[in-house]
Amino acid sequence: DVATVLAFLLEERRAWLHGDQAVPIERLTMLANERSVALVTPDAKVNWLCHPEPDSAAIFADLLGGPAAGHFSIKPEHGSLPLGQRYLPGTMIVETRWSRLLVTDYLEHDVASHRTDLVRRISGSTNAVITFAPRPEFGQVPVRLLREREGLRVVGTSDPMVLRSPGVDWDITSDGVQETARAVVRPREGAPVLLELRCGTDDISEHAQAESVRRDRAAGYWSDWAAGLHLPKVQTDLVLRSALTLRGLVHKDSGSIMAAATTSLPEELGGVRNWDYRYCWLRDGAMTAAALVSVGSYAEADGFLAWLHGVLETIPGPERLHPLYTLHGTQLGAEAVIESLPGYAGSRPVRVGNLANQQVQLDVFGPVVDLVVQLATARGSLSDADWSMAGAMAEAVSRRWHEPDHGIWEERHAPRHHVYSKVMCWLTIDRTIKLGEQFGRELDPSWVPLRDTIATDVLKNGWNDEVQSFTTAYDGDDLDAASLFVGLSGLIDPTDERFQSTVTAIEAELRSGSTVYRYRRDDGLPGDEGGFHLCAAWMIESYLLTGRRTEAEELFGQIVAAAGPTGLLPEEYDPIAERSLGNHPQAYSHLGLIRCAQLLSQ
Repeated sequence: DVATVLAFLLEERRAWLHGDQAVPIERLTMLANERSVALVTPDAKVNWLCHPEPDSAAIFADLLGGPAAGHFSIKPEHGSLPLGQRYLPGTMIVETRWSRLLVTDYLEHDVASHRTDLVRRISGSTNAVITFAPRPEFGQVPVRLLREREGLRVVGTSDPMVLRSPGVDWDITSDGVQETARAVVRPREGAPVLLELRCGTDDISEHAQAESVRRDRAAGYWSDWAAGLHLPKVQTDLVLRSALTLRGLVHKDSGSIMAAATTSLPEELGGVRNWDYRYCWLRDGAMTAAALVSVGSYAEADGFLAWLHGVLETIPGPERLHPLYTLHGTQLGAEAVIESLPGYAGSRPVRVGNLANQQVQLDVFGPVVDLVVQLATARGSLSDADWSMAGAMAEAVSRRWHEPDHGIWEERHAPRHHVYSKVMCWLTIDRTIKLGEQFGRELDPSWVPLRDTIATDVLKNGWNDEVQSFTTAYDGDDLDAASLFVGLSGLIDPTDERFQSTVTAIEAELRSGSTVYRYRRDDGLPGDEGGFHLCAAWMIESYLLTGRRTEAEELFGQIVAAAGPTGLLPEEYDPIAERSLGNHPQAYSHLGLIRCAQLLSQ
């Protein structure tokens, strides 16, 4: 009855708020198909799926609100625990296995751009319970479920949605607002149960191709791509998984690249440091594309640079680039809070949008030029379009490098003269000069003196004698892991005592065992955060540049140990609680892992 249903929902909500049902972040596994992403728990619950785009509202948001926020679950009727979960090697197809039950999940390829098609295949020899609870618009739109001969039709959404499930006998219940479908099925030898969620269409009819053909096509898409990669000898399988994960964050229709697949996974459990990373940051996107170039895949870099050319056409000049855009290259709307969702393990607020869109971040030009350099060097040729892009980034730097900015970490304080941002401005000019020289292009005569001017400015104002380190910014003595780029970029030689001293100072203040924090200063927000896997990767590279290979290998091993059972990494790690934190999977973390494995293989 209604009272029983409400009591059950209240108990589930209580457990969720206390973290009892929050799956450890690193144990979530991503599905991807070149335009959509979804997350699956270790027991085969789809707890995150957005439609029609990855940065749209969620259909299943159990990740951020528990079962009441929507999920699509499959489990054995008699409650045995799963034996394990894995990706099929070299693919983004996921298998979850129990003693007599196997669930195979993938997002279908070769569907229209307005569609998101999730295929779930149940095989084995025991009864399975299916729960289908779509909650469009983060659960803010009530839906009804209509039984049809071939499955279920979701009613009440602006975008059509059906679940093809021939032969499944659904029982539909209501909590007074939302409806949920439940069924018990028993797969037979050679006759698996097929569930096909189709978002963006009302077509519930049988597909023209057999499911096995579509599954093979989905597998082949990834495995064929993976076969062409050049992988290091260190942690080869994990590097491959990182490369596949980065490719899964690429939005092929537009060429943009997501920073992460989720929003609002907390940087501190119960805290407010919850951000939406489902967009394309110029910095993150360029670094991701560069990582893929480094393993032999160039198409993602071409797509990203074409996307960025499109963005540039919408603004007066390159110096007016925003730090991030939607996946289709438009400006973000205002940052907002979904009040109805309690957040992951009760970590409020759940945010959509990102206020950093309005910040000044002058470091973003450097990674774009660095990508152009890596792509041209890998190919042995430089296109006119890519040279034009490098020139645009140099132009942006020449106009704005002297300004204060909000920096790479997007602090919501007044702008400062961040050392990392100045270094990236220097890198922009330096790499553009070297690119032009390498490929015989005409250089702007102002670039060489500008490079020297920026370098002099950093060395004069960024170094602090008292702390014997390059600091966060010109106006203080606080430290920042990003300042390691004074040496990592080549602005000073790694053998320079100032870089050696900076590595030691940042290690002493910001490293905690298996991770490295971004900084320890007051950034205007309450609470704490974990250490960043990307910062740990920078420390590993710094160790190697300063002759400390043993420490580099040790720290790399700790990053590897923090990965989930299917090889995925979120943004952060709490070394005290030994808990992963932040949005997941995070491009930064995986590109850092790839870089370290490559360096350690040399």
